[in-house]
Amino acid sequence: MALIAQRVRGFHDRLPEDAAKDQAIEAAAREVFARYGFAEVRLPAVERTELFVRSIGEETDIVGKEMYRFVDKGGDDLCLRPEGTAGAMRAYLQATGGKGGETRWFYVADMFRRERPQKGRLRQFRQVGCELFGEASPSADVEVLAAAFRILEALPLQGAIRLELNSLGCPACRPRYREALQAFLSGIKDRLCADCQKRSVHNPLRVLDCKNEACQAALGPAPEILAYLCEDCAAHFAAVRAGLDALGIGYRVNPRIVRGLDYYVRTAFEFVSDALGAQATVLAGGRYDGLARALGGPDVPAVGFAAGVERLALLMPDEPPPRPDVAIVAVGEKALAASYALAEEVRRRGKACVHCHGGS
Repeated sequence: MALIAQRVRGFHDRLPEDAAKDQAIEAAAREVFARYGFAEVRLPAVERTELFVRSIGEETDIVGKEMYRFVDKGGDDLCLRPEGTAGAMRAYLQATGGKGGETRWFYVADMFRRERPQKGRLRQFRQVGCELFGEASPSADVEVLAAAFRILEALPLQGAIRLELNSLGCPACRPRYREALQAFLSGIKDRLCADCQKRSVHNPLRVLDCKNEACQAALGPAPEILAYLCEDCAAHFAAVRAGLDALGIGYRVNPRIVRGLDYYVRTAFEFVSDALGAQATVLAGGRYDGLARALGGPDVPAVGFAAGVERLALLMPDEPPPRPDVAIVAVGEKALAASYALAEEVRRRGKACVHCHGGS
């Protein structure tokens, strides 16, 4: 018999075995966030589309191709949130006017993107993430990186995970690098994929992030942003690395770690697994001091990250779902009333108990 309704393509049922892994990841994240002084926020899944147009950009794949966007009966242009940072900054600005001082928030929430479904990439996916608002010093970057590291360290993840680190410079020094990169890309344009040929004009840093093997081969001798950092950005990056060294957190400097949006500055990072193939990044973040102004607020320095719960779950060992501690079987109708009371007493004492509805 054919089912009347099937699961929508790209959306997955998280059955008990999956949910148990998700819960373990979320519990580890909550514990670490609490130790680092982050407070939980719960934000709407529906936001105004303009929020992401202004933060992520109309030209990006997320806004142009992947958002679940609709006009409601009141004529408002709305969408399901594709990521958590813009909504968190919107909430911070509304709550504080951008004058809340150092503020530490975390969230555990579902995001939505109409991407091509594949292993580790779903159209509804859960993220744990944090945002540290109001602090521009490199020590804030180190705090956020340390929290990310401790979450991953607390989980029984299979395979090796490495931290890759870069600096994106700032509005003072990045334009010079952008010009150098565009000049380089113009010389190899015919070797780039169609998407990267467009990006080379409008958003050249995004070309560095392309996963196409031909593009990566062509980019071999591309100029590196670290050679173009101003004195302040170089000092900031050195301080972040020194902080990680002091904590014993290993990393690899990777000048190909980029963010294609202008409001991202200085520190950018990814934690990458060697066991997930193309979808290797399990946690990513960086500093985004320009986001608040892009949303119409005052300047607010900020740094944060997000990790994909389902992607991390792919690295968790399979374990059977927990079994109840006690099973109670009532033999005969006369024993039913007493068996119900006994089952409740077992549960009151903190044990998992199932009532087996009678027997013979």
